Parts: sequence; C-alpha cells; structure tokens
Amino acid sequence: MPMKISLALGERRPLSRQTAWGCLTTNLAMPGFGSLMAGQISGYPQVILALGGMVLTMIFGVRALLWMLANWSRLHDPASDQFAVFGEMWTVLRWALLGMALFGLGWLWALGSSYGIIRSAKNDAPAPPKL
Repeated sequence: MPMKISLALGERRPLSRQTAWGCLTTNLAMPGFGSLMAGQISGYPQVILALGGMVLTMIFGVRALLWMLANWSRLHDPASDQFAVFGEMWTVLRWALLGMALFGLGWLWALGSSYGIIRSAKNDAPAPPKL
C-alpha cells in the first residue's frame, strides 16, 4: 500500500510537550514543516522561503563554484587587479548569497514559530509528589 503524503494543516488542538518538541526539531531540520504539523498556516510561507532559498543556493552555488575553478589562477595571482576580480566574483555570488539569506529568513521564522508552539503546549507531565 503506498504511503499518503499531504501538505494539509494538522489539527488545531492543544499539543503535548513531546509533540511540541517534535515540531521544533522538525522546524530546525526543514523550516515550516514543524509549523504545519502544529496546525499553523505560517508554515506555508516558511516552507516556500526555505525551499526557494535552497534551490537558489544550489543552482547558483554550483555556477559560482565552476566559475571559481575556471578562474583559479586569476584569483590567486597577486599581479592581477583584485578589485576587478572582486566585481566579477560579486556578480557570480550574489544570487547564491540571496538564496542563503532566504533560507536563513525562513529558518529564523520557523524558530520563532517553534518557540510559540512550545510555549502554548500543555504540560502533561505528572506533578511531583508533595513531601
């Protein structure tokens, strides 16, 4: 039987501490998915930011790596014009850096959501016995 995968929101119910911590660790690994598990609609833009940032970083990061390998001798030549090389490097690296910034923004937003999820979770641990 094939497994069903859904991006639908989870139920809006009070979460236990254990489930809230599970949402936090999910958000740390892949921003937005823990928020979706907790039933928060803010998980969708977090996922879009994180996945978009990852795709931009991967595509333009590989492009930048290939450019750096092709220009290795110019980058390490002390006689070359370093400002011109830096200008070229910036045009190659800026999209990869934008991708990293988008992923970081989604990750920080998911971290903030996780803080709210943990604060709102009910503490179902038994009270310690009175002495």
